[in-house]
Amino acid sequence: MENTDETPFRITRTVQALGSALRGETENVPDANGLGSGDRIPSEPEKLWFKESSAKNLQNRDFLSPTTVLNTLYADGQVPPAVMGRVLSLKGCGVLPVAGGEVMGEGLRVRVDRIATFQKVLSGVSAYLKPPSQRQGCVVLNCPALHPKPNLPSPDTLTLGQLRTVLLTDHLGALLRRQGFTVSCCPVLPEDSNIIVFLRILGVDWPSVPVSWTNDEREEKMLQALQNSPYKEREETDGGRRESEGKKMEGEKEWGMLRVNLKRVFQEEQLPGYDPSLGTCTVQRDSVSHLAQLDRATADCTVSTATAVHVTSCQDEFRQQQIAMLWRASGATVTQRHLVCGPVKTPGTHLSAAQYLQLRRVQMKEASEMKYGEQVEGQTWDDIIKVMTSATVRFELLSTVHMSPVTLDVQREGSVSTKGPRGGVFVMYNCARLHTLFDSYERGMEKGLYPEIPEGSQLDFSALKEEGEWLLLFNYLIPFSELLDQSGQTLECDGGGARVNLKTEQICKFLVSLSKDFSSYYNRVHVLGEPLPHLFNQMFCRLQLLRALRELYHSALDSLHLPPIRQL
Repeated sequence: MENTDETPFRITRTVQALGSALRGETENVPDANGLGSGDRIPSEPEKLWFKESSAKNLQNRDFLSPTTVLNTLYADGQVPPAVMGRVLSLKGCGVLPVAGGEVMGEGLRVRVDRIATFQKVLSGVSAYLKPPSQRQGCVVLNCPALHPKPNLPSPDTLTLGQLRTVLLTDHLGALLRRQGFTVSCCPVLPEDSNIIVFLRILGVDWPSVPVSWTNDEREEKMLQALQNSPYKEREETDGGRRESEGKKMEGEKEWGMLRVNLKRVFQEEQLPGYDPSLGTCTVQRDSVSHLAQLDRATADCTVSTATAVHVTSCQDEFRQQQIAMLWRASGATVTQRHLVCGPVKTPGTHLSAAQYLQLRRVQMKEASEMKYGEQVEGQTWDDIIKVMTSATVRFELLSTVHMSPVTLDVQREGSVSTKGPRGGVFVMYNCARLHTLFDSYERGMEKGLYPEIPEGSQLDFSALKEEGEWLLLFNYLIPFSELLDQSGQTLECDGGGARVNLKTEQICKFLVSLSKDFSSYYNRVHVLGEPLPHLFNQMFCRLQLLRALRELYHSALDSLHLPPIRQL
């Protein structure tokens, strides 16, 4: 059995163990990743415990089983002594250590052994900055907005709704790769094309091919597969007229002649969730090109099973369902899911993706000049403004549940604030504050004011008594690993249907919430104290916590392809 001391703490495992203790069930022995004997964490039919998150509630409890639950489980809500004993002596791989608990008016509340938790987490932070397990499988992320129709999209023709799907595809790809999946993005685009250059400005490294590259052979292959498909509609010969008039020379294609019954595809192959009005589709050239790109992307998969996720706008969903069923009709057996994005609204005006990025860049520069004055010049500041602009755009378009609409303020007289809890800029600013703190510490160390930060095992973490310190560890550092794992878990375990919800907004929301709580803590706590030996333990404990937070920022921002800003 895995050594309990070496397994990272997991909120899910702790809640499960508490639930088992409350019900008197035998604990499902977890594996090294903190999961049980099955790959999937079972969902409880009833919620027995709640993890606290507010600063107020964390003053006296970390987990709560409400009175309503206790009344359901036990006569008069009285927790039997044996059950209380199991709760207070809770142990297990990935289970947080319990320091105490009691039944109060609100229910059975449990407190975690915070000193032991600080010690373990801050002595092994890296385990909390990556998914709890590495998954296997190939995922093709298909972005219909980037397919030629028939012309290649450009920054000036790309809509804001389409830009949202591109950035979401990029973010999802980064998350899935970290979970161990092999990820291919579709379609490939001509290298150094305007759209590729534009995406690179936003930090999107989209796959590209030489300008001379063609996919003709695969297009021919897909067309042939559709012509031989059992779902192909019979052509009406009109008494042989079409046969006599329509003789084609060998190799010649007549677009619009081939029709496929898509309704039969999803009905006969029992594929739920597709629009019943799909009906019969006439195969066009851009559809075959789309299928050929998908065929190429799945051919690059190195594992036998693959899932294709079509990341599309709500306006293009019907068209993408047509493409999906055409692909199925051609013989493709890849599991297909549709991640649908709501519209992006700009009341009072209409902007292309290029115009939107330019507006945010100008506003970001103006805001920086207003705050920092004449020093905002040169390559360093150009790079900072580029990253901050990209952060603004990403957080504006990705912080909302992907199915919901996004409304942007794109008035020219508006501005992008460098202060206040308003998304990307606020997050990057607080990340930079951590770098500034450690720069100040290192300068003090060079002057002989401070010694090096000792290992966590040499520190007494009982010095961390400020309420914000436990909140930062319990709400952010410990849960982050499981947050990274959610998209892959949903893909593997979701019950089916055409649409899939991968909660792609969670990393952005997590970072904004983290920044609010860190900013509140940092504004009221003086971390670098006087260089007096009797004050060093508390200072080093705080530096250990904030160094872990800095790494947490880096890990989360990396999934958004945003490099950290080290000074502002």
